[in-house]
Amino acid sequence: QVQLVESGGGSVQAGGSLRLSCAASGYPFVGYCMGWFRQAPGKEREWVAVFGSDGSKRYADSVKDRFTIFKDNAKNTLYLQMSGLKPEDGAMYYCAATRWNNGCPGRIRNGDFGYWGQGTQVTVSS
Repeated sequence: QVQLVESGGGSVQAGGSLRLSCAASGYPFVGYCMGWFRQAPGKEREWVAVFGSDGSKRYADSVKDRFTIFKDNAKNTLYLQMSGLKPEDGAMYYCAATRWNNGCPGRIRNGDFGYWGQGTQVTVSS
């Protein structure tokens, strides 16, 4: 049974940093595209960053140069290091995974990801 468990959310002031973690279990952890998504109240869920099965990384324009996605295969854990946080970064952050042998899908769509965590809340105050 695939499980994704996020942690590391919290409340920070604008300009601050947080590191989110996603502990994965129940699948090989390799051969999968994994990513971070977020959803703010009243808004659609959007992708933030993805880590491809080939080690590639992609970021949404809104977080490029501020967020870093990385994995620790020995710990089966995906991370999202967030720096320079802005109030508009506040949202529920979700970890997701999909089996994808060659990187990640060309277009990142929520529906392509079959496994999701329960989310961790990030609040950024101005």
